[in-house]
Amino acid sequence: MKIGMIGLGRMGMNMARRLILGGHQIVAYNRTPDKTEGLVKEGAEGAFSLRELVKKLPAPKVVWLMLPAGKPVDDHLEQLRSLLSPGDIIVEGGNSRYKDDIRRVETLKESGIHYLDAGVSGGIWGLKVGYCTMIGGEEQIFHHLEPILQTLAPKDGYMYCGPPGAGHFVKMIHNGIEYGMMQAYGEGFALLEASPYGQTLDYGRISHLWNQGSVIRSWLLELLEDAFAEDPRLETITGHVDDSGEGRWTVEAAIDSGVAAPVITMALFQRFQSRKENAFENRVLAALRREFGGHAVQKS
Repeated sequence: MKIGMIGLGRMGMNMARRLILGGHQIVAYNRTPDKTEGLVKEGAEGAFSLRELVKKLPAPKVVWLMLPAGKPVDDHLEQLRSLLSPGDIIVEGGNSRYKDDIRRVETLKESGIHYLDAGVSGGIWGLKVGYCTMIGGEEQIFHHLEPILQTLAPKDGYMYCGPPGAGHFVKMIHNGIEYGMMQAYGEGFALLEASPYGQTLDYGRISHLWNQGSVIRSWLLELLEDAFAEDPRLETITGHVDDSGEGRWTVEAAIDSGVAAPVITMALFQRFQSRKENAFENRVLAALRREFGGHAVQKS
């Protein structure tokens, strides 16, 4: 397929690369042209305005957005609305709030433009192992885009989740669970660090050990092993842990639905607390975010 990719950040750039390697044609656009020019050298077709990108796509045109949630997405959608035609398709692949998706679908429907929301997980490793993708919107449009989704995802790694907003809602809950899992690892290693054995334990080896058949083995623990190999006591970073917003939205969903989610809620609040102290468990969380998502850390 031939699609337009708007936004060549950490995720968007590697997703475009994976699609090119999978035989798709990519028309790439980024606000700063140097990234577009870089991807052109790897096989993409460059566009240096939204109008140029749209002109280079065949009908029905498919445009995939990988932009920061909120106003940047809405601003681009408003411009694209005047450039696209009835039957064209927009996929919002960033971390948008599902309520925004529902609103956007109604607005774009007036122009006959289809809209899918795609929750994408995979971080900086997605180029190599694929992107787990959760889709919401019209099911027939989902099926039309399956060649793209099959290329982006690993085997069994994409799913139609339901009507507009469902993809981003499922991804939001995914991120809430991620918060809780990371918090548990952070607290566990902090207990080891505070114990009489803390100064002699090798946390990298423990991470490796626990991944050999134990019930708490996981990809996150593999990433933590890598982090400890680079910095055995995580002394080069601070425990300042940011949040992208989806954890907050998950807690709000728990409140709205009356579902108890104490672990996820506490994990979110712990991130707030991390910005005022440099606890070991928070350095574990910061290291994990760097390893799986390429997120910046604050150096100590």
